[in-house]
Amino acid sequence: MYLFITILILIASIFLILIVLVQNSKGGGLSSGFSSTNQIMGVRKTTDFLEKATWSLAGTVVILSIVAAAFLPSQNAASGSEIKDKVQQSLPVNTKPGFENQGAPEQTQAPVTAPAPETPATPAK
Repeated sequence: MYLFITILILIASIFLILIVLVQNSKGGGLSSGFSSTNQIMGVRKTTDFLEKATWSLAGTVVILSIVAAAFLPSQNAASGSEIKDKVQQSLPVNTKPGFENQGAPEQTQAPVTAPAPETPATPAK
């Protein structure tokens, strides 16, 4: 589907280029060649047609581009971020990636030691 829409964008772009090249920036262009009065389409109608065709093709290219972005094939949608995968591979097994473990050394409890034996107090003499 993406390839089909891309081909339509290419065809519409080529037609848009051709229609813009036929027009003259000063209002002459193709319509200046049709100056005789016994024309089926008058000068004004040719200019109107070229302007409407230009706007229609430009709108078609924009809309097809948006539609093509929706059908863009994803290469690796299930994997996620490659950077995140590399970080997870480099972390030790017992740590979890997350905000609470960033930059902080692993917390360990101090060993519990038995209290020192009290020495009996000698009576004062």
